[in-house]
Amino acid sequence: MPMGETDPHIHVEQKVVQAGAEVRNVIVSMLGRVTDAPTVVTTGCGLEVPYAMTSPRPESVTCLACREHAHREYLRFADQVERLSQNPGMNIPGAQAAEAIERLRDLAKRFSS
Repeated sequence: MPMGETDPHIHVEQKVVQAGAEVRNVIVSMLGRVTDAPTVVTTGCGLEVPYAMTSPRPESVTCLACREHAHREYLRFADQVERLSQNPGMNIPGAQAAEAIERLRDLAKRFSS
């Protein structure tokens, strides 16, 4: 669908794991600068939509393809965190890693509902 057409759905950004205020807050704390939110983003379903038509919250996303994309991406990231947390020399305590993995899998589940 070209950008000029009206799309009533709320989407997720293609890089859903990297989207949202939490990631921007980390960047701010590292760089001491606020990053601008993009005006247009590519979504999990492949469309380009205004940033305002996206949400990182599962309850707000109405595009089924984007919900499926977010579900897969959060599960993939949870698996990646789990693998990395098992490597010797990682500075993430086991309980903290387990909590993060649980939150990611819960988020994935909320996108699949």
